[in-house]
Amino acid sequence: MHNLLSDRLIDAAPLGRLTLPGVLAALSRDGVESFPALRPHQAPAWHMGLVQMAALALHQAKTDVIPEDEAAWVALLRGLTPDFPDDEPWCLAVRDWSRPAFLQPPVPDGIKLAGDVPTPDALDLLITSKNHDIKQSVARDGEPQDWLYALVSLQTGEGYGGRDNHGIARMNGGSSSRPMVTLAPLPEDNAKSMTPRPGAWFRRDVRVLLATRPTALEESGLDYPETGGIGLTWTVPWLDGEQLRTRDLDLWFVEICRRIRLVEHGDRLSAVKGLSTAPRIQAKPLNGALGDPWAPVHKTENKSFTLAGGDFDYRTLIELLLSGNWALPLLARPASFETPQTPLVLVAAALARGNSKTEGFKSRALPLSGKVARALWSPDRRDALHQMAKAQAETIADFDKALSYTLVLAAVGGEREKISRDSYAHAKEPRTRLGHFADTIFFDHLWRRFEAQDQGSAAVDQEKTAFAARLWERTQAIFEQFLPIMPGPSLYRPRAEARARSMLWAMVRKAHPEIFPAKSENSEVTNAA
Repeated sequence: MHNLLSDRLIDAAPLGRLTLPGVLAALSRDGVESFPALRPHQAPAWHMGLVQMAALALHQAKTDVIPEDEAAWVALLRGLTPDFPDDEPWCLAVRDWSRPAFLQPPVPDGIKLAGDVPTPDALDLLITSKNHDIKQSVARDGEPQDWLYALVSLQTGEGYGGRDNHGIARMNGGSSSRPMVTLAPLPEDNAKSMTPRPGAWFRRDVRVLLATRPTALEESGLDYPETGGIGLTWTVPWLDGEQLRTRDLDLWFVEICRRIRLVEHGDRLSAVKGLSTAPRIQAKPLNGALGDPWAPVHKTENKSFTLAGGDFDYRTLIELLLSGNWALPLLARPASFETPQTPLVLVAAALARGNSKTEGFKSRALPLSGKVARALWSPDRRDALHQMAKAQAETIADFDKALSYTLVLAAVGGEREKISRDSYAHAKEPRTRLGHFADTIFFDHLWRRFEAQDQGSAAVDQEKTAFAARLWERTQAIFEQFLPIMPGPSLYRPRAEARARSMLWAMVRKAHPEIFPAKSENSEVTNAA
């Protein structure tokens, strides 16, 4: 049966195999370094699922004390399923399909599960159209923990997959995905680390959820009950066409979206799946805005954030964090117990999805000082950050324009009247490289520029110049790398390159004279000519 409460199925480095309560206890002690079998795109769903289950169990027990021993967590989890003394809701496979299994609802009479799923990676939510980047159905020796992670990934993060294959409620539409935008603590004894420890992060999130539940219920604007709501949605019957509503659910409910059952074959597992005529949760009009503590919500359109086919680049994060258009989620706010000296990292993660396809798992970690984290929640200071960010984005645009125009000028033999819209195709790759570099340095410079305000305008100007200088250095390097491979008539090559190089310097000097010391202007003009 693979009982998660009693069987050691989950690899947790450096402790070895643990039960699910053992994992929660180890996280509470901050004793886990990693989960070696967890695939990168599964990590957000695993973290969120553990936090939700832990918070539900503690709330049910009417305590805010996070225990550090396994026995206490066994009792807490069983407290969520008192009607199942044989632990069926915590078992990966249960022979009696009229009973629930972990993240697997009971199968009512008349429902057929006919779709065979031979491997855990075939169950997972990734959609691969050409079987290239991530091979399909290759985990034929998959262990129970692989099925566990695939179940969590699918049931709490899947989107629309065609007729009668519905997605989760916590996303804005079937082609969206569940985002995770949150603060996480960084190790105080390792200044170079940008990775939060799983245990410290788990404890922070559970602690914040328990402390802010009344506020979160009010902010959701929905009719969640204070107590008595369904937390583990797979434990209740799912008749065809029947839907749960927010008034039936706990604020922190762990949802399911598909009819799945795992089946034992000796010491191996496989799965079967079925269809449903309606989504499990009736929430389509809410556009994913269900009070998810990890999901940003648009303030005027009241919809959860959708990454679509993009990335968490500086443009996306400026809009999300600084524009004021988005209400950042509960767990992206500094906690009451975090001081300006607390080292934090902003974690943003989502699966970029399109129509019946995925476009890659996207994640980013931005280290923050406590001061910067609090500025995101102060309208005045956030607006100051926004203005600085827009100014930096304009600086990037200046160098992008200079690089692309001058390389295209070289490609047409130095004759600007021959430049057409199609000519700019030659500059696509160099522009991409400059954009990637700008993205890697953007927020480090933005935070330093923001904090330099305490030292006066001269310090702010110094940081502004430092950002432009780094972009100029990289722009020159990219220009010189790509100039020799620009097309053009060989007869006019020297003239074309000279004009392009001279124009590059002229355009940058005009836009950013501050990075050209006055004493060297004459020599630079001579060299450029």
